Amino acid sequence: MELSNIEPQIIWKNFSKLNAVPRPSKKEGKVIAFIKEFGENLGLETTVDEVGNVIIKKPATAGMENRKSVILQSHLDMVCQKNNDVNFDFETEGIKMEVDGDWVKAKGTTLGADNGLGVATIMSILESSDIPHPALEALFTIDEETGMTGALGLKPGQLTGDILLNLDTEEDDEIDIGCAGGIDVTITQNYEVNPANGQIVRIEVKGLQGGHSGMDIHKGLGNSNIILGRLLYAGLAKENIQLISIDGGGLRNAIPREAVAIISVRNANEFIEETTNLKKEILEEFATVEPNIHINLENSTSSEKALSEEDSKKIILVLKSLHNGVYRMSPDVKDLVESSNNVARVELKGGELKILNLSRSSVESTKNSVAEQLKSVGELAGMKVEFSGSYPGWKPKPGSEIVQLMEKIYTDKFGEKPHVVACHAGLECGIIGANYPEMEMVSFGPTIRGAHSPDEKANIPSAQKFWNFTKDILANIPVKN
Repeated sequence: MELSNIEPQIIWKNFSKLNAVPRPSKKEGKVIAFIKEFGENLGLETTVDEVGNVIIKKPATAGMENRKSVILQSHLDMVCQKNNDVNFDFETEGIKMEVDGDWVKAKGTTLGADNGLGVATIMSILESSDIPHPALEALFTIDEETGMTGALGLKPGQLTGDILLNLDTEEDDEIDIGCAGGIDVTITQNYEVNPANGQIVRIEVKGLQGGHSGMDIHKGLGNSNIILGRLLYAGLAKENIQLISIDGGGLRNAIPREAVAIISVRNANEFIEETTNLKKEILEEFATVEPNIHINLENSTSSEKALSEEDSKKIILVLKSLHNGVYRMSPDVKDLVESSNNVARVELKGGELKILNLSRSSVESTKNSVAEQLKSVGELAGMKVEFSGSYPGWKPKPGSEIVQLMEKIYTDKFGEKPHVVACHAGLECGIIGANYPEMEMVSFGPTIRGAHSPDEKANIPSAQKFWNFTKDILANIPVKN
């Protein structure tokens, strides 16, 4: 089945057009121009602010002029992840999509449904002529996935809407009214390198599912960097390890799926034999949640120089000590992760070490506590630790008028109550709300699985459900007070 034949056709048409435009985070120039041209071609007031956010305004349809005005908001950038055996350039190529039963997915890469389906939905409303709605402001932000610089750069007074509908969640039966804040924690250090003294071993962890470092952090999925750290630590019991290189994970907001280390040891065969026992234990631990996990330990060669045994030990101890996963569950909201950390990227090359973390929490003090714990570990090992990209969480307001309206519409339309929740992902609502504290905000969206990984897929029936729900919400926005 072609995407053009899927209902609602207007959504999938616009999603296909959007996905033909490269849009990596921090490199959104092409998609900004695409959305700007889209708005101008419709004859609508279209502006691009100084950071690159695009705002398109559409007047209310006849008879809706007295309703509260609505901001429809989604982000233009996408997470760029691919399988190692896929040759693909996210900066120059459009996403290659296919239909698989009730799902749309990409061929070996992230799909961009996060948040492309939200963008496509807003585009569809803007170009429609038969959908009742109040006065609209479409806000397309940039760089949500790697820094939220679009939302952070949005100035007070740019928006005039009363209600913000963020179209960036991934379960179609949820109405999201709160989210976590986050902070980037970066650990670095430079070390002297010299020729390796021993035999070379290559350690590889691969085949993990990966996933969203907020929404999936509680699922017990494997983190390739943490597993690699365990294997290296086990080797310290009988070996003096010299690290040559490490290449693990990728983006801060993606649970790492693969990691490789090249090391030097006195006796490679003995190291592999001893570490194989731990390998078997790890495979058993993750058999249920990570059925495709592979750990390879093999003799190898390398022309690169190695760190000293002392410096190597410090790095291995840090990898073993960094907190990864859930830090605390919320005592106030059932089943909500309050705070967590993702050890997202570990890179050691030519003596230069870099460890990237993303710490999240819906409570500001706990977010700081997680970051400070990571800093303490790094500084004890003589490493440099920097904080950056901090953004606030979004405090829930369950009794707001728009939340009650959406609950009623959902229940009447689908015959069951929606789940009104807060999530552990980072949404732009918290940042926007800091500049617009009186604005009512809600986040919702179609069902998406495997976001931030090459397994990402969007559910076709859910997109139809989401489209109908969105249209009903706009048609029933309350009258202004």
